[in-house]
Amino acid sequence: SRRRRRREAARNEAAAAAAAGDVEDQPLLRGIFEVKKKSCDVVLSAQRLRWSRITPESPLGGSSIGLHRKEESVEMKDVFSIKLKRRRFAGQEKGGILLGITIFVCLNKEGNKLKDATIHLGNISEDHCYVWYRSLKTILMGFPNRPKSLKVFVNPTSHKKEATQIYYEQAAPLFKLADITTDVTGSTNILAHTLNGIQHTQTATLHIILGHLKSVDMCTFSSPFKPLRFGFSSMFGFGSRTLALAEKHRWIPPNQRKNFAVIKTLANLRPEDCEISFLPLKHLQQDSQENDRIQGHFLNVSIMAIPCLCSVAPRGLAPNTRLDDGSIALITVRNTSRQEFIRHLKRYASLKNQFSFPFIDTYIVEEVKVCPRIGMKHIPADNLNCTGSEENTYPWNIDGDLVEWATEVHIRCQAAEFGCCKGCNCEKQS
Repeated sequence: SRRRRRREAARNEAAAAAAAGDVEDQPLLRGIFEVKKKSCDVVLSAQRLRWSRITPESPLGGSSIGLHRKEESVEMKDVFSIKLKRRRFAGQEKGGILLGITIFVCLNKEGNKLKDATIHLGNISEDHCYVWYRSLKTILMGFPNRPKSLKVFVNPTSHKKEATQIYYEQAAPLFKLADITTDVTGSTNILAHTLNGIQHTQTATLHIILGHLKSVDMCTFSSPFKPLRFGFSSMFGFGSRTLALAEKHRWIPPNQRKNFAVIKTLANLRPEDCEISFLPLKHLQQDSQENDRIQGHFLNVSIMAIPCLCSVAPRGLAPNTRLDDGSIALITVRNTSRQEFIRHLKRYASLKNQFSFPFIDTYIVEEVKVCPRIGMKHIPADNLNCTGSEENTYPWNIDGDLVEWATEVHIRCQAAEFGCCKGCNCEKQS
């Protein structure tokens, strides 16, 4: 019967998968190395590296009492670098006395953290070590998606302007170990919490090295005259004015500075007069392919390509956004009373819908134009970036960076790939 044939086909597929797994776990090499100063029987397969201590025989034959062959192992998919270990004298850059092989692995820690660790296989035989070294490297080269070269974006103004130092101290050495060439330039770290569930430099670096990549939507920002920058989240209005005020008081400790800026901006709450045009996502469009337009006074305008999970908004600043569907979220907060606006802000820290207010509208779009309607007629073409008086420029909060632009801003969505934790937040949000 058809049901019987399906059962047989399923059994055959399961048997084939099991056979393939057995083949991958077949020993490729077996040898003796010293691990943690103990002689060990080491076995290499395509899937894993296993080792167990070699136990001495008792005079009467058999194993000595109390000694057991406890096997340890590491999955090859968690190995990110193989090096020959040598002892070199002071000033010696090449050569040296061979001591064995060092294997660099990635370990899972608590709270989604990753940590690098080393396994030393001690053996002074050049021939023996080279055979193992070549086999280990061949296995690593067979893993797909692991990068050989990277363009790394570092935001020089973030983390008290220590981001560049953090990169060169924590991330760059790991890239070098993995033989990945890098070209470093500037950007942001806004993706860390959303993709990995944690803001941790080493974790993000190891995900990249191991080829844990995820397609992620990002935004390009441009003026009518030239491209400005790219990013993943942006705020115009309350979110940007709060950041601008905080940046003017850098001498205040971070947490106190944030609270001060929020309270001060709320005390002087005022809307922005602007016109917003946007192109709805294609499959959401009705008959017209033209941009929709809204205008008026807005307390805040948010344009988000990712959910933007953070400590103040566990569900995200834009919880309905997906990571890689080619869309960005447009969230507009029209002018309302200070009390109602504060109610809206408090919702971010709760499980309630922060957008269920009559003065808030949300849209799923492909591109957005934001055009302030005050002081625009007399702005020269060369006064576009971070120049001019306060009347001629408007603060924007781009991924937590303060920028000032004196013209309409055009935001478009495009895709990119970034390192992430498979099975973590990103898959829940896709």
